[in-house]
Amino acid sequence: MAKISRLQPLLSAQNTGLILFDALNGYLHPADSNKVTFLKERNILENMRSIKEAAKKVGMTTFYPSGAHAEDGSDAVMRLTDTDMNLGAGGGSDAPIRPPFHKGSKDAEIALEVAPIKGDVIIPKRRWNSFFQTDLDLQFRVRGIDTFIICGGSTDVGIASTVFAARDLDYGIVVVKDCCYSARGNNNQFFMERVFPRMGRVMNLADTIELLRA
Repeated sequence: MAKISRLQPLLSAQNTGLILFDALNGYLHPADSNKVTFLKERNILENMRSIKEAAKKVGMTTFYPSGAHAEDGSDAVMRLTDTDMNLGAGGGSDAPIRPPFHKGSKDAEIALEVAPIKGDVIIPKRRWNSFFQTDLDLQFRVRGIDTFIICGGSTDVGIASTVFAARDLDYGIVVVKDCCYSARGNNNQFFMERVFPRMGRVMNLADTIELLRA
């Protein structure tokens, strides 16, 4: 991969890809009314749609790392944790953390508002990190992509895991802060202000779109 392009401020479709992480119905159209309100207040789905459309206009490929867990739980590992995913009671042997959706379900389908078009790439994944035992790295390399823009949620789970991995794989990284979310306290703010700036660029939607080039 050519190192110089990661030092360029512009985001060219020639060497940059867009990641919409877990852009699934179950997350973007949740059954929980509180989560619906949370996402709507932050304009998450509309912002993700906007950057998807902007990427399409310049010919940028969008990649969709998407949870694809087996319905019977055979590809998940039940482990002991101190809490459940929301830092509440749970995580013990009587209530281990389980994948929330399984492949083939409506919840595991990509939301129509940000649906793939011809040439986009769906990356089935079974762990938080989008690169772990998937072909995302291969899909980037064969296209000459050395930098990516990432959006989705949760910031403190899959986004963080993917960004940490990408940093060690030497990718250039742009995190779009108003296209990412976490409902767990101030975790989103913490990562955007204290963690990600050391690993790449943290930008808002408007500034990111301004840098996109064909």
